[in-house]
Amino acid sequence: MDQQGQPHDPGAPRAQTGVVLVTGISGSGKSVALHALEDAGYFCVDNLPPELLREFLRLEARRPDRRIAIAVDVRSAGSLPHLLPALGQLRAEGVRVHSVFLDANTEALVRRFSETRRPHPLSDEAHGGRAGEAAGDGRRMLVDAIELERQLLAGLREVSTVIDTSQLRPAQLRAWMRDLVQAEDDRLTLVFESFAYRHGVPLDADFVFDVRVLPNPHYVRELRQLTGRDEAVAAYLEAQAEVVEMLGQIETFLQRWLPAFVRDERSSLTVALGCTGGQHRSVYFAEVLARRFRPRTVTLIRHRELDAGA
Repeated sequence: MDQQGQPHDPGAPRAQTGVVLVTGISGSGKSVALHALEDAGYFCVDNLPPELLREFLRLEARRPDRRIAIAVDVRSAGSLPHLLPALGQLRAEGVRVHSVFLDANTEALVRRFSETRRPHPLSDEAHGGRAGEAAGDGRRMLVDAIELERQLLAGLREVSTVIDTSQLRPAQLRAWMRDLVQAEDDRLTLVFESFAYRHGVPLDADFVFDVRVLPNPHYVRELRQLTGRDEAVAAYLEAQAEVVEMLGQIETFLQRWLPAFVRDERSSLTVALGCTGGQHRSVYFAEVLARRFRPRTVTLIRHRELDAGA
């Protein structure tokens, strides 16, 4: 019998912790993420066909102390329709599968494929096997293949924790992956991410708050070289009535709706806070909100621009 008193399926994988599914758009950094998990002590398998996922985890149940990470991507395009039902069945059987979806904007993906000179895995499917196009057509072919991949993986993205790697260095992605799996918990993980609008809004954001309307410490000479983590910047911002008001309103909004996301069994919720340079106001808001919500749920902080310069 299982924990609910139902007959136990001897072919079902035994419930275990640490099963991480790494997936996402080609060129978004899955290899980097998988190497980060290997460094964190995970046993990693790349490009496992979805039909074998349940059987593989059943075999791995003999090693209950081993944490597992599995990469599945569009290279198994013909098997992708089997993946979502397989994940649903595993979760119904009590196996905790944390799906992490890596994404990036099309411009970043095109640049990465151009730098590595590797073909996109869906190039033939997107263009009926045509080859030998001119350079301009080659870029169009690549963009079409990327868009086809987005369509094929849209359902998986909806049920995953999303990380936007468009602006991330490999070291940042490795650090964010380690933080994410270390924070893995039955509770929802609340992520506060600061960013600069001049570099674009993060693709992984569930909520975006624009704090550019608030007084900017950049224009105070003594504060210009500091960040939102510094006490002097915090003191300056806390002295502004509109900063205090907006901070309280964001906190109240999240308090009101966070339980709904928990009931929806979301594994994570990313709250992005943007200012002009991603150095002062957005960083301060992310730090303060994370500190206020930490007693209630698992909380992570990401500073896209600051971390890039670390």
